[in-house]
Amino acid sequence: MILTVTLNTALDLTYRVPALTPHASHRVTQVIERPGGKGLNVARVLAALGHETVATGFAGGATGAVLREQLAATPVRDELVDTAGPTRRTVAIVDATTGDTTQLNEPGPTVSAAEWTAFRDRFTELLDGASAVALCGSLPPGIHVGAYAELVRLSRTAGVPVLLDTSGEPLRRGIAARPDLVKPNAEELAQLTGSRDPLRATREARGRGARTVVSSLGPEGLLAATPEGLWRAAPPAAVKGNPTGAGDSAVAGLLSGLADDAPWPERLTRAVALSAATVLSPVAGEFDRAAYEELLPRVKVTEESARV
Repeated sequence: MILTVTLNTALDLTYRVPALTPHASHRVTQVIERPGGKGLNVARVLAALGHETVATGFAGGATGAVLREQLAATPVRDELVDTAGPTRRTVAIVDATTGDTTQLNEPGPTVSAAEWTAFRDRFTELLDGASAVALCGSLPPGIHVGAYAELVRLSRTAGVPVLLDTSGEPLRRGIAARPDLVKPNAEELAQLTGSRDPLRATREARGRGARTVVSSLGPEGLLAATPEGLWRAAPPAAVKGNPTGAGDSAVAGLLSGLADDAPWPERLTRAVALSAATVLSPVAGEFDRAAYEELLPRVKVTEESARV
């Protein structure tokens, strides 16, 4: 079983408009509502790939009830913890002409000390039987900035491999707790290390405590600093579409490869193909299966050094 954690879940709304023009009224041609937050996106992709997946985190209020109702229609097992405050909403506005997306993210409910304790207890119980855990996304108000570091340490104590996908100070503190894998994007990596050179920043991030660092380079693919070496993986060509959830699909690909004990080239191939197939999907945060299967044999993976 793969466990995903989304401390700041969301009810994702996607509005498609013919063209997005600032300071103008728009006629929405399509509305899509679905459970969201980075960890839930990861969980849905893993379940679609056939992995037993459990999702935990927080949900509350009317939006939380809708989120859980929709999650129940998926193969993902719901182990979310109730909060008094309502789950946030996120709004993605997709320009149908250009494919560009404008994202609006609410901050999330304030989590009380008692709710955090209840979650931590649930998380500890779920680690028993987990083959891997993913800690994903932002922290809602009320949760201390070292929360992910605490969860990394709990995972390591339980002997469960842990992936961390967050940003800012939670990433800085979390990486010092020595997760097995972190997956920052280029901007998050630059904020962490102060370097905008992907190779240098990836190496430096690994030196801060993570066993492996997989950096997202957007349309150029992934750069991975692992104990076995340094790898680059890229799609056969840049893809255009809605990038919402593409990074989460990459995380799912990495976790899928970990669960199957696949070698690093295969893990990175899955991650890149899933990410590109998500950009090509008409629904934000889901992947186009036909595109995924077509891309898999065409992803290019190169090893750049034997050791890092």
